[in-house]
Amino acid sequence: MGKITAVANQKGGVGKTTSAVNIAASLAAAGKNVLLVDADPQGNTTSGLGLDKDNLTGSLYDLYMNSKTMDEVIVGTGLEHLKIISSNIELIGAELELASKEGRETILKKALDQVRHEYDYIFIDCPPSLSLLTLNALVAADSLLIPMQCEYYALEGISMLLRTYELIKNSFNPSLEIEGILLTMYDGRNSLAIQVTEELKKHFGDKVYKTVIPRNVTLAEAPSHGKPVILYDIRSKGAQSYLELAKEIIENETSIG
Repeated sequence: MGKITAVANQKGGVGKTTSAVNIAASLAAAGKNVLLVDADPQGNTTSGLGLDKDNLTGSLYDLYMNSKTMDEVIVGTGLEHLKIISSNIELIGAELELASKEGRETILKKALDQVRHEYDYIFIDCPPSLSLLTLNALVAADSLLIPMQCEYYALEGISMLLRTYELIKNSFNPSLEIEGILLTMYDGRNSLAIQVTEELKKHFGDKVYKTVIPRNVTLAEAPSHGKPVILYDIRSKGAQSYLELAKEIIENETSIG
């Protein structure tokens, strides 16, 4: 039974989509069957895996509108074990159309429950806002993975996200847990980065991943080539960090199991 993890942070520009794409790709490279759900109308996860978001044959919008089945919206990628449910700007329309629908917050959960037995991991890349799309993702998820930059404002952002997390846990999804906090764009020479890391470890203990993702130009370049970083330049620091993180995620699962 695949574990469903929402990758979320209400603060934009923290490496959320980069992390969703590259964690999924690195786990797939390790032979795990992974499904990545692009729940952000910007469609950056979709284009970051080489799909043309302006010419999709099926998308998350179609799933929400009940116009296509799961089989029709799940497509392959450049990695054998990685599949995706794509998105584009149409998804904004889903929010408006679902607003008055009964059970609107559980649509994604019901859809993913049909296929979760086919995957080891399912990741949902959430929009950087608290919307009906984010609510659907957090209701569907077993756990929440929070990528964050090591800067002062990131601490403010995480406290806002934790309030959302508590709200959803109390009202909609009591089994939702925090999977982990991932430090991105990390620069070990920066004293603030070290300070923020210590602060997070004090509050969250072993929920903070040991692996950190460094500032790395290759990570920024890879999406424009429609590739996860391991297919773009596997020797880069960015690629090696995400492979290391995938290993840590697998080890954490094994130790819990």
